[in-house]
Amino acid sequence: MKKLFLSIVLLVAVALPATAQGYVPTEENLKSRKEFSEDRFGIFIHWGIYSMFAQGEWYLQNAGLNRDEYAKAADGFYPHRFDAREWVSAIKASGAKYICITSRHHDSFSMWDTAESEFDIVDATPFKRDVLKELAEECQKQDIALHFYYSHADWSRDDYPRGRTAYWVTGRDKSKISWESYYNFMNRQITELLTNYGPIRAIWFDGWWDHDEDKTPFDWHLDEQYALVHKLQPSCLVANNHHQTPFEGEDIQVFERDLPGENTHGLSGQEISRLPLETCQTMNGMWGYKVTDQEYKSTETLIRYLVSTAGKGANLLLNVGPQPNGELPAVAVERMKEMGEWLKANGETIYATEAGDVKQQEWGCTTRKGDRLFVHIFALENEALYLPLECKVVSAKVFGTDQKVKFQKVAGGILLECGKVDDKVDYIIELTTK
Repeated sequence: MKKLFLSIVLLVAVALPATAQGYVPTEENLKSRKEFSEDRFGIFIHWGIYSMFAQGEWYLQNAGLNRDEYAKAADGFYPHRFDAREWVSAIKASGAKYICITSRHHDSFSMWDTAESEFDIVDATPFKRDVLKELAEECQKQDIALHFYYSHADWSRDDYPRGRTAYWVTGRDKSKISWESYYNFMNRQITELLTNYGPIRAIWFDGWWDHDEDKTPFDWHLDEQYALVHKLQPSCLVANNHHQTPFEGEDIQVFERDLPGENTHGLSGQEISRLPLETCQTMNGMWGYKVTDQEYKSTETLIRYLVSTAGKGANLLLNVGPQPNGELPAVAVERMKEMGEWLKANGETIYATEAGDVKQQEWGCTTRKGDRLFVHIFALENEALYLPLECKVVSAKVFGTDQKVKFQKVAGGILLECGKVDDKVDYIIELTTK
């Protein structure tokens, strides 16, 4: 039965525009897609030597620094409070099912013991510990899936062809630009990540946009790179934060700072594919640690954003920027703990659900699991709620209780007699349908 299901999904996937013609996902890949979609919640980690400056992950570019002067920060990077077990435990307590961590960001600093560069956490810092190795081992122990973020753009290497960012970064030798050299460097690093760190469920690329304004379209040779990922680990998914509709060979469609179909930050708005969807969002303002960025979103806001993401049939990848000493910020840990407490009681309406029958509304949204439709109410001015539904509603109750909710069949749907909705983060009504 399982093989039959995967075969059917495979036939559907092959017919999709984003995976058409050349790329045929394996059964292992399709299984990973399904598991990823059911997880619904992951934690993003942006961490590197940029945390030393406490100005966010784009500090090298934004300040227009000399790349060699910036690199000197590595010699003082000693995150002595880093504890993989504490990190993974805190993240697991949030209810998140996976972690995506920056293996190498745009500044070119590698957070593992790479043989391809001395500019890494083992060779360039006094810390001399491979944090990705420690994190990978702990994730396996605690049954948390691990994804690696990997930057296509590079603001420090001489061989990287200059893009539209880091224009003011100095110290690079333009005479040494070589796409072939840089491309091969990336692929050797990707090979390390997918060979030496156990099962990695996804590689999350970023930086394609650095050449999106080139007069002559830049060829990243993604098809070959994606094929390498799938060859090294057939179950590994490919995501790319390029702000475009998915390219052939990708397994996840990413949206930055917006829910699928929305574009409040100018980075989304692209057509929604039928691939698994993921929205990445910050807990405060920046991705990397910034000492003045203490405007954390409230727990209520974060929970409702998670619910709204699930209501779109997507995952939420919520970011945390660790401090330079290796600790997760206390406020972030507190937010995660509170989200986890909510998910313990209400996770059934989020995990392994699909987009609900009623799209996002001012009052909230819906999620579905089989014949159960969950109505997530954030705020309701009236004591009744009209739901335009084609399915037949058999019963209605307040989720997690035996309290029945009256409803009337009306033209085009039903009218829920909610009464005065309790002042909650999310008032959930469960409908049994057929």
